[in-house]
Amino acid sequence: MDDGGIERMLTGLLKVSHLATFEQLPSLVSAHARMAGMEEVLIYLVDLRQSVLRLVTGHGRNAGEGAAPEVSELRVEGTLGGRAFQEVRVLGTRGPEEAKADEDRYWWVPLLDGTERLGVMRVRTAGPAGEDSVVQRMEHLASLVALMLVSTRPYSDSYARLVRTQRMNVAAEMEWNLLPPLTFAGDRVVIGAVLEPTYQLGGDAFDYAVSGDTVHLAVFDAMGHDVAAGITANLAMAACRNQRRHGTPLDEVSQCIEAVLLKEFGSRTRFVTAIMADLDTATGMFTWINRGHHPPVVIRGGRWTTSLSCPPSHPMGLDMDLPVVLCTEQLEPGDRVLLYTDGIVEARDRHGREFGLQRFVDFVIRHIADGLPIPETLRRLVRALLDHHDQPLQDDATVLLLEWKGPPPVPQTC
Repeated sequence: MDDGGIERMLTGLLKVSHLATFEQLPSLVSAHARMAGMEEVLIYLVDLRQSVLRLVTGHGRNAGEGAAPEVSELRVEGTLGGRAFQEVRVLGTRGPEEAKADEDRYWWVPLLDGTERLGVMRVRTAGPAGEDSVVQRMEHLASLVALMLVSTRPYSDSYARLVRTQRMNVAAEMEWNLLPPLTFAGDRVVIGAVLEPTYQLGGDAFDYAVSGDTVHLAVFDAMGHDVAAGITANLAMAACRNQRRHGTPLDEVSQCIEAVLLKEFGSRTRFVTAIMADLDTATGMFTWINRGHHPPVVIRGGRWTTSLSCPPSHPMGLDMDLPVVLCTEQLEPGDRVLLYTDGIVEARDRHGREFGLQRFVDFVIRHIADGLPIPETLRRLVRALLDHHDQPLQDDATVLLLEWKGPPPVPQTC
């Protein structure tokens, strides 16, 4: 296949993408992919809990709700497509039904929006093409398909239905539409996050943003586990963003959040604990405040180094007039900082034993040491937590994990 076919595929898809809906993507992608020698392309999206991959049918419904020519759902664990998703790499195999195994091959190609894992494509190719050339073509296509998915999902109920495996409560509906992506990576930082219970969220929320050399981080835990708790957490998050974007200093942001909560709910009616932090990615200086929350944990050199101590102020909304203390910690390149809520460490098994801080941190350290990326480590953490609890979680469990890679390289001078 010459470069002309690849160019026609990509430019053609780009042109039609401006008016395409989510339901139209499977047919549009398949038609244009044939220009570059890809005989068949199927799109699978991962569900919110990242346990299954579900086929995009193009009919505005899940494949299980109507006739489907292919497997409509794949487990992330124990399938080749799931392995490609976990490891974020292209995997190929010959289809078992093919008589001419040397001609046709099946491939699983990760779909990424930046570093956020959306799902995988299953691609069938035909003809004696060089493997490097085939993989490059598929990766180019996957990049564009991911962009098309991200551009259509905000206004698509079909997308939202497809990535759910059970009914969602109102608080979770609100939460998932306000949170940033679960994964972000730049040249100096990597950020990953998870929340459980995925479909029955109450009062937890996380936030992060990048502004020049500064990365802003926050984890909130509102009192209760109902819609009112979700409203409280999201109001705190919105107030935090509002003040941050007006340039309010970090130690004053939480005071402004508390003023908003008191105005809306009154004194000591609804309250929120939080850790809010800034990281200077040029220097590694980590600055944070504690509003009645569990302290951050630093992982350095592959082992748990310390919990970051900082005099806590009262939870926002209690109106106790305690001072807000700004604390700092100098990070080293490769350091990882864990922010979390009590639902992670206090989840109990059937015998009443907590998951615990030690087990939580050790799990993260062990899986990162195995070479797993942060998003996959956190996905497996959720599975371990749910297996330990052995029933629906009674409290929200949230983790926000940041890795600082180090300062920018010093320019070389002659």
